[in-house]
Formats: sequence, C-alpha cells, structure tokens
Amino acid sequence: MPTTEMLGRIATSTDRFVRTVTTLTDADIRGATLVPPWTRGHVITHVARAADSLCRLLTWARTGVETPQYTGMDARAAEIEAGARRPVDALVADVLASAARFDDAVRSLPDAAWTYEVRMRTGEPRTPAALMVSRLRELEVHHADLATGYTFADIPPEAARWIIDDLVEAQRRRDGTPPLRIEATDTGLSRELGSGGPTVRGSQADLLGWLTGRTGGATLTTTAPGPVPDAPYWI
Repeated sequence: MPTTEMLGRIATSTDRFVRTVTTLTDADIRGATLVPPWTRGHVITHVARAADSLCRLLTWARTGVETPQYTGMDARAAEIEAGARRPVDALVADVLASAARFDDAVRSLPDAAWTYEVRMRTGEPRTPAALMVSRLRELEVHHADLATGYTFADIPPEAARWIIDDLVEAQRRRDGTPPLRIEATDTGLSRELGSGGPTVRGSQADLLGWLTGRTGGATLTTTAPGPVPDAPYWI
C-alpha cells in the first residue's frame, strides 16, 4: 500500500481513538481497562509514548545510527505512569501531538531508509513500512482496551487482518512458539504457525481478541481435545 494511503488509514484510526477519549470525563480516565492494572489514563498515555518510540526507530532507519525504541522497560513504565493521571484535554493533546510527530517522521524518510531494518524492543526486525502496521495495531488494539464500547468487532476488517498478519509474523520469528493454525469463519483468513498444530476457528474479530490475550476462547472452536488453548505470547 502506498505510504500516503497507509498514513491516511492511521490518521483515521487516530481520529476514532481521539473521538472516544473526548467522550470521557476526568473521572472516567481512572476506570478499568482490558489490560489491568492499567487505567484508561495509562492506556492513552501509552498510545502517545508508543508513537514517540516508533519515531526513534524511524530515526534509526533514517540515520543508520542505532536508536533503541526505549532506553529500558523501567523508563517506559515511568513515562506511562507519569502521564496516566492527566485530565482528558491534556491526554487528547498528547495523542494528537505525538501522532503528528509520527506522521512527519514517516513522510521525511529518504528512499534508502525504507529498506533499512531496525529492531523493536522485543527483538523483531522491522522496516519502516512494518512500523506503520505496528502503529495501526497500537491504535486499534488499545482503542478496544479502553472498554468504552469500541470492541474488536469494530476494527475495520482489513485493518484487523493486517494486525493479525503482523502478530503471526512476529510469532513465527520466535523460538518456542507452538504450532497453530487459525481460521476466520467470516472472512476466510487462514494463517499457520508451524505445522501439525491444532486449528482454532472463529470470527476474525474474536481471533484478534484471543491472539492479543484480551479475550478467552469461549467464542472459538478448536480441533484439539479440550478447551481452546491459550494464545501464543504476542508481545
């Protein structure tokens, strides 16, 4: 997909996320999410800081000078904690400003940078094009995490497929990922991790919720004996 079109998809996802945040009160910011113990304030702050972390990786791709996504996990956690209790207006402004920085960083990349691979904090190599999918994943999955009515079923199907592909590709690179096949009963999506593992079936939205560890397997079926297994560790 052309860069401008993908950035347009990211901007649309950002707008949806921001519209949801603007409906919240300052008291709502302290509410529970799908990723406890994080509150909504933690999730929203993370979305902003994650954009900045991807900007650092884009700097690495542009300059060739290693620039880690985060200086360390303690520093990452401290950044999120520091911003989690801000009022809604400040959170919205932060998300919008960091989104603009990410957009500018992508648009300013020279041609040579697009084939340069950098490493995410989890060790997976990513080109700038793959970092754009990672940004879309952050926005859509964490929008559902806010637990304000936006669910995995509300994620546009094409975006959900890209996110699933991103997760599956990352898991394929990791040692010890159990073999598994997933099949979406509504979109025809079919992906495989290794060979010889069980098949897990369900709607694409339910598969995405399961793959990200946000939902259990109650709405899914499996060819393996017993209940649907836990999803592979995703990030």
